[in-house]
Amino acid sequence: MRSPARLCLAALALCLAGSALTPTALADGIPTVKPRVETPALFDDAAGGNANGDDPAIWVHPTRSGKSLVMATAKEGGLYAYDLDGRRLQHVPAPAAPGEDDEPGRFNNVDLVYGLRLSGVETDLAVVSDRGRDQIRFYAVDRDQAGRGRAPLTDVTDPAVPFVFSTGQEQVNDARTAYGLATWQDRTGTYVLVSQRHRTRVALLKLTATAHGKVGYRLVRTLDLPGSFRLPNRTTWTPCLEPGELPQVEGMVVDGERDVLYAAQEDVGIWRMRADLTGTPTLVDKVREYGRPGVYDPETEECAPGADPGYGGRHLSADAEGLTIYHGGGGDGYLLASGQGDNTFTVYDRRRNDYVGRFRIGAGDGLDGVEHSDGSMVVNVPLGRFDRGLLVAHDGENTPGAVDEDGEARENTNFKFVGWDDVARRLDLDVDTDGWNPRD
Repeated sequence: MRSPARLCLAALALCLAGSALTPTALADGIPTVKPRVETPALFDDAAGGNANGDDPAIWVHPTRSGKSLVMATAKEGGLYAYDLDGRRLQHVPAPAAPGEDDEPGRFNNVDLVYGLRLSGVETDLAVVSDRGRDQIRFYAVDRDQAGRGRAPLTDVTDPAVPFVFSTGQEQVNDARTAYGLATWQDRTGTYVLVSQRHRTRVALLKLTATAHGKVGYRLVRTLDLPGSFRLPNRTTWTPCLEPGELPQVEGMVVDGERDVLYAAQEDVGIWRMRADLTGTPTLVDKVREYGRPGVYDPETEECAPGADPGYGGRHLSADAEGLTIYHGGGGDGYLLASGQGDNTFTVYDRRRNDYVGRFRIGAGDGLDGVEHSDGSMVVNVPLGRFDRGLLVAHDGENTPGAVDEDGEARENTNFKFVGWDDVARRLDLDVDTDGWNPRD
C-alpha cells in the first residue's frame, strides 16, 4: 500500500473526526454497510510502537464459535490477536533487526492453516509474511487459551528458516522482500504463496515440520506476472511507479476447493491462476486506471497521469488490494476485492468471476467507516454475535483523529468487524452458514 498523503492540519483532522464518508461517497449510490465492532487504534509512531495496521485473518474455534479470534498484522508493530468484541488479547512484537544497519521485522500479511501436524499434534497456525526480514513466520494457536480469553499465540518458527527471495542480508535491506501471502492445503501438503515487494514475482513454498515442534519451508517454484502490457492500440503500457519498481502483488487468496489462486496486482487488476503456479494466469478484471499513461515526478514522488485511453475496467479502482472469498456450499460464493482509490469493496461471483456489485463500509452507531483498506477476510460460519458470518476489514484512516505532543496528526489505523448479513442484505447476496467450514 502507498499510504494516503496526510495533507490536513491536525486541528482540522480532529474537527472532522466524526465524518468518515465524503459527500461523494454519500451521493454516488453505492450501498453502504456499518461496522458493528472495531479494534483499538494503532499508531504508526514511536509512542505507538510503529504499529500500522494492514491485514486480518479470522480463526474459527473448533467447538466454541464465540471464542473465535481475529489476528491482524501491524507492520513493524508485529501481530495482534483480538476477540470478537475487538478487545486485544495479545501483541506479538516483530523480530528485532539482526544487525545495527539491518531492517527490523515488519509483518505484512497473515493467513491461517488448520491442522498441521507438529510433534504428533494437529496444530492451527497463524502464518505471517515478514517483509522486513524476508521470511515467513508461524504462530501456533492455543484453542484452550483462546477459550479463556487469554494470549493464544506461540512462535513456532524454525530459527533456520531461509530468506524467501533474497540471497543475503544486503538484498533483504533493499526491501524487495516477502509481501503478500495466502495459504493453501491439498492432498500433497500445506503451502504458502508469497509475493515479492516491488516485483511481479509470486513464490510457492511448501511447509515442513521440523524438530521440536517448529515449522519451516522450502521453495517449490516461482512465477513472474507481466510488468508491461500490450494495449488494443498496439502500444505497450507500463504502470507509472517509482524508478526501479514493477507493479507488485499484495492481496492474494486461494480457493482451495478449486486449487485456484487469485492475486491482486495493485495497478493492474486481479489475476486467476493455478495455485501450484503452473499454467497461464488469466486477468479476470482490470482496475479503471489500466492503460493510463503517467510520468513520475521525483520532486513530488507522485505520477502525473495522462489522458485516459479507456482500456481499464469499470468496477475496481487502484490500488487493487485485499482479496477474500465468501464460501457457499456446492462451490457457490463470492470473491471480494478492496479498491483503495475509491474506498469500495467489489464483489464477484466465485464460479465465473462475473461482477456482482460494490459496497462501502461507512460510519454508523458511533463507529467510523473504512478507508484505504489494505486487507480483509470473510467467513460464512456463525461466530458469536456474528451469527450470519463475519467480514473484517483494515481501516487505513481510523477516526477520531489524534495528535502527538507537537500537535502533529498521528497516522491512525485499526480493523472493523461487519456482519455478513448486512452486506448480503444491501447487495441481495446469499447467506449460507452451513455449506462450508474452514476447518473441514
